[in-house]
Amino acid sequence: MVTLVLLVVVFVVLGVAALQSGEALFHVATVATLITVFIAIPTTVETLTRGRSLGKWACGLRAVRDDAGPVSFQHAFVRALVGFVEIYAFTGTPAFFSALLSAKGKRLGDHAAGTYVVRERVRLRLAPAALMPPHLQAWAQNADLATLPTGLALAIRQYLGRAATLDSRTRHDLGSRLAADVSAYVAPPPPPGTHPQDLLAAVMAARRERDMARLEREAAMRRRLVGER
Repeated sequence: MVTLVLLVVVFVVLGVAALQSGEALFHVATVATLITVFIAIPTTVETLTRGRSLGKWACGLRAVRDDAGPVSFQHAFVRALVGFVEIYAFTGTPAFFSALLSAKGKRLGDHAAGTYVVRERVRLRLAPAALMPPHLQAWAQNADLATLPTGLALAIRQYLGRAATLDSRTRHDLGSRLAADVSAYVAPPPPPGTHPQDLLAAVMAARRERDMARLEREAAMRRRLVGER
């Protein structure tokens, strides 16, 4: 809607000025209007805003390079140039089918420019933190817990977050495999008969408590050093 309104305004302004000078200048003004509205302005806006047009701003979107970096003038110009053909000249049909077939939702302009559109405003929903099982509190406080590999830690968090939705057999089998992997990073082993899910929850809760304590000590050290200066 903004583009159409802008097209009418620019066309009227340039057209009125050109009609006073002759028919040839009127045709030149028509071409200049199309270039200004459909190419120059979108290119300038996306370049200055690093990939955000008015529509993208309203929808919480941004155009980025294929390597997720900010777009440059060249990227914005190619997107606008190809976009005039696929969106306005062909009523968006090529753009629709291109985005439908692309894994990243790319239109033809994105393929030509090496860009794609990402969503910026995404609500961060973190799973509830694992609670320490009361009967493992004493063991976890005295246990030697090594740093878990990132992949294993993520797998445990996902398992604990989805445990309530799994059937009992799947929950036990998956928990047992994860507990066996965790046992290599825990000493001494938990009390006999400890349920795998309780062990995983205790390890994650203990790691979180120790990390928080370490961060608090580091913050206190920084405050003390700044205070001494």
